[in-house]
Amino acid sequence: MLRLLGAAAIAAFFATTLPASAQEKTAISITRQPGILYLASHVMETQKLIEKQAAKEGLDGLGIEWRTFSGGGAQTDALLAGNVDIVNTGSGNLLLLWDRTKGRVKGIIPSSAQPVILVSNDPKIKSLDDIGPSDKIAVPTVGVSTQAILLQMVAAAKYGEDQVRKLDSNTVQLGHPDAVAAIANPNHEVKNHFSAPPFQYIELKQKGVHRVTDSREIIGGSLTQATFFTTTAFAESNPVIIKAVREATKQAVAYIKNDPKGALEAYKTITGDKTSIDDLMAIMNEPGFIDDYRTEPQGTMKFATHLNKIGTLKMQPKAWTDYYLPESADLNGN
Repeated sequence: MLRLLGAAAIAAFFATTLPASAQEKTAISITRQPGILYLASHVMETQKLIEKQAAKEGLDGLGIEWRTFSGGGAQTDALLAGNVDIVNTGSGNLLLLWDRTKGRVKGIIPSSAQPVILVSNDPKIKSLDDIGPSDKIAVPTVGVSTQAILLQMVAAAKYGEDQVRKLDSNTVQLGHPDAVAAIANPNHEVKNHFSAPPFQYIELKQKGVHRVTDSREIIGGSLTQATFFTTTAFAESNPVIIKAVREATKQAVAYIKNDPKGALEAYKTITGDKTSIDDLMAIMNEPGFIDDYRTEPQGTMKFATHLNKIGTLKMQPKAWTDYYLPESADLNGN
């Protein structure tokens, strides 16, 4: 289940970690996953917001390679291996790496906190109580994705702490686009998908697809779904880049709220998504959706407490600032 955090990967991470005195980089790579949860990154890429901010701080000519991975596990593997510099994925992956590296991976700044929705095309599955042993639930990464951890949290709440992993055996790893294809195929064995925007809204428009539960219902509020994080060694060696990422994320989130259509055009330009602007705008107009593009950590300590309680996290953070960089302490998080 925790393949991406195996001993070999951790050992390689510690062996390749750069000293804080290393020269600031002039070319970096940043990862993200598919979907409009990562809309801020598309605005940042098309408008070159990080590069412009870095230039203002005296770092001219910064080059950025943006890479898209199907799930958070592949991104964190790449970070541990030293193949990428910064990742943009869920809170669960941040917490796992912070714990396994003894605090040498930390958050920079979040970019979204929209709800993720569990959908089903199986008429018998109206709630999680209806999930049987053979019912498969697609999640981006088994065991450690936001969706997988939410299923653990709801299992503990519904069935007791000793049943926290009751639904783990139902989960299968599929990137969101592949899971959408599975849900659209009535003959596919996967009939349930713990999805993410825009995929969950595309699925809910299909005949027979319905909502089962969502992150807001499970956690009792907003939850950071996409956050930038990196190694502390990279942050110490590249303070200008860290500041530029922070400022660029704030600018991108402000742009999304001021011009959501323009932001979606950036998304379509980068991803090639064929969904119409009108359909994407309908998603953006879901109640509270645009407001949940936000740069404050949301609900992350609830995640951390759960993961520590079940033994996944060995360290219990005292506050969200323990797993975010000191530069991020000004954020109004929880």
